[in-house]
Amino acid sequence: MLNIALIGTWHVHFDQYAREIKENPNTKIHGIWDPDYSKAEEKAKEYGTFAFDNLDDALLSSDVDGIVISTATNMHTGIIIKAAENKKHVFTEKVLCFTVEEAERIMESVKRNNIKFCISYPWRTRSDFLWIKEALDNKLVGDVTYLRIRNCHDGASTGWLPPHFFDLKECGGGAMMDLGAHPMYLIRWLLGRPKSITSTFTKVTGKEVEDNAVSVLEYENGAIAVSETGFVSSHNPFSFEASGTKGTIYAGGFSNKCVYNIGEGWIEPKLKEPLPIPTTLWVNGIIDNMDIPFDIDSAYDLTELMDYAYKSYESGTKVDLY
Repeated sequence: MLNIALIGTWHVHFDQYAREIKENPNTKIHGIWDPDYSKAEEKAKEYGTFAFDNLDDALLSSDVDGIVISTATNMHTGIIIKAAENKKHVFTEKVLCFTVEEAERIMESVKRNNIKFCISYPWRTRSDFLWIKEALDNKLVGDVTYLRIRNCHDGASTGWLPPHFFDLKECGGGAMMDLGAHPMYLIRWLLGRPKSITSTFTKVTGKEVEDNAVSVLEYENGAIAVSETGFVSSHNPFSFEASGTKGTIYAGGFSNKCVYNIGEGWIEPKLKEPLPIPTTLWVNGIIDNMDIPFDIDSAYDLTELMDYAYKSYESGTKVDLY
């Protein structure tokens, strides 16, 4: 049985992770820490555990095997490095951190201490995207020339997203940094590393951070990928399209189906079996000493895209990655 400390109640996914750790037969919640002790105490009562008085009590405890991080993003770097240096396995909410330089420091510590690290990339566990990844790798639609992913909600325009999600210091950005992370890590996984990024972000609701955002990724072979996101789009379902020299794949949208066309009409493929949820992949990786798909390298790759996407927005120009 692994003892898992929950670090931070800040993120909207905290309760999801807490339930997953509590319900996993191989783990139990061993304490909750939050900068606001009263919040940690409240959640500790809810999940039948205790509240840590301070962060070091969790990160230095010999009774803690791993930690799940749901803090504000600006706290990730220090917490992950200290946990790694004390041989604690780490599961973290995305994104890893704000800059490539921070990501390099985290990656060095994680790898040197040989801990099991996992970042939450839930869309990569889905049966449709596992099939899409295989289809694109096998060139079902030929060479990809255009790929677009849209992921948005109305959390800013209708007010249901917590106010701290619009805090620039804590979040490092707005819609692209948060919700746009999903299209970004999917694009990086499906197409690889782009050569340049151009971003346009706007502030529809007047928040400190962007609530409407598009980043265009350009590839060496001429392919273009578009990451669309926002906190101001109502009743707009997730959508994916990939067009290539031989056909097109669509997923999501109003039908919420995955289909492709290579000249024989629209076909709904037999999808692959989904992977376990990210926290389960992490736990299994610890117990069985297995590789975890969403490892520190994958986390670094997302941070690199975000770092350059925001540099493009701030400079108003295309930014080259290499």
